[in-house]
Amino acid sequence: MKISFSSVAPKSKEIAIVGWKKQKGSGVFILPSGQKSIVLGIEEPDELNRRKLILLSRQVVTLAKANRIKKIALKLDDFTFSGLESSREEIAELLATNFEMANFEFVKYKSKPKEGWSFIEGITVVGNVSPSVKYAFARGQTIGQEVNACRVLANTPGGEMTPSVLAKEAVKAARGTGIKVKILSLEEMQRLKMGGVLGVAKGANEKPKFIILEYLKGGKEKPMVLIGKGVTFDTGGLQIKPGEHMYEMHMDMSGGAAVIHAIVLAAKLKLKKNVIGLVPAVENIPSGAAFRPGDVLRTMSGKTVEIMHTDAEGRIILADALTYAEKYKPRLVVDVATLTGAAIGALGQRASAIFSKDEKLIETFRELGETSGDYVWPLPLWDEYEEEVKGTFGDIANSSKTRYGGAINGAMFLYQFAKNFPWVHIDMAPRMTSVEGEYLAKGAAGAPVRLLFKLLERY
Repeated sequence: MKISFSSVAPKSKEIAIVGWKKQKGSGVFILPSGQKSIVLGIEEPDELNRRKLILLSRQVVTLAKANRIKKIALKLDDFTFSGLESSREEIAELLATNFEMANFEFVKYKSKPKEGWSFIEGITVVGNVSPSVKYAFARGQTIGQEVNACRVLANTPGGEMTPSVLAKEAVKAARGTGIKVKILSLEEMQRLKMGGVLGVAKGANEKPKFIILEYLKGGKEKPMVLIGKGVTFDTGGLQIKPGEHMYEMHMDMSGGAAVIHAIVLAAKLKLKKNVIGLVPAVENIPSGAAFRPGDVLRTMSGKTVEIMHTDAEGRIILADALTYAEKYKPRLVVDVATLTGAAIGALGQRASAIFSKDEKLIETFRELGETSGDYVWPLPLWDEYEEEVKGTFGDIANSSKTRYGGAINGAMFLYQFAKNFPWVHIDMAPRMTSVEGEYLAKGAAGAPVRLLFKLLERY
């Protein structure tokens, strides 16, 4: 999608004019000139906030696509509402990001319709636009494109998005950006005694991969480490999931995809930061060699994990990644994972759950979530919960003794490996897929690429 700029409104019938009225409902109308007009109904324009503007911008694209409009024109001033405490540059970036996100559909495996795809090809911004605003539009486009690249990885079926393919995609995405990518082999993981990653991967024919991305442009500053869960397909292991719960489990590597593309985004926008990305990539598959309930795995840290349930595998591979992160002496570690269905039960599908022992970090993430559109909400990590992750025959149990508070239990498990550095856990299971009403195509939502980028930019 090309974004161009013009001092006057285009008259071409090929280009629909975007505007809004104080009314209920939106639609597409034909002007007397024959030109199409996309009219957004905004009942209370003075109450329009950043959250609503995100949805409004996506609605523009959704309406255009539904009416097979390929090109649109709009004025930035029409999206600068009194209730928004944002600069023109911030609004321009937000619009461009969400235009790109709303224009995305995963069509790799679909036959092209005779009439072609309904994607928007171009947007013209009308009026006097400063160079800084033009740059903001370009920035926003780049952000949206990397979110969509993350969605492509997450949407790709598990039969094709294996650990080795994910590793190759990380190398491909980083090419020419200044990011150094290293892939640890099975033998290297064995030497490092990554018993968590190796244990979970035992049942699969596909060998695990440990993906390392290093973007070091921040001088002597201590690095930030981002860790993403990379379970490219999760059957549940020997304690296999019901069929209906397995359908979307090719997206169980969404956290890993988000970490890869957040760092690529930081590189493309030339942030002066030191960032490390770690993605342990495995398949959780049942076989005669698979890890079993009752097994005890020795992690890289030396701590042992008693296996109570083979479908609580993500936290086990993240344990080794958290230990590996220590070698970088990080100023902050953030792990991102589709960790628990319990997080969805707690929050619904509009925000990811976050956990940390640091209240200031929690508040920072909440603010960055509101700014970026990748919303997060905290759940407690009180000391009392630590008793519930103690094992009987191992140091730590990978599943709780109670059926309640599963998201908290998962976070507390991870905390056992994150006590030596500032740490935040994002359980993004609620935001793995898009939901009705947010004007995004079905499938992966691309969370939390925008949040991670804003974190890298501002923290």
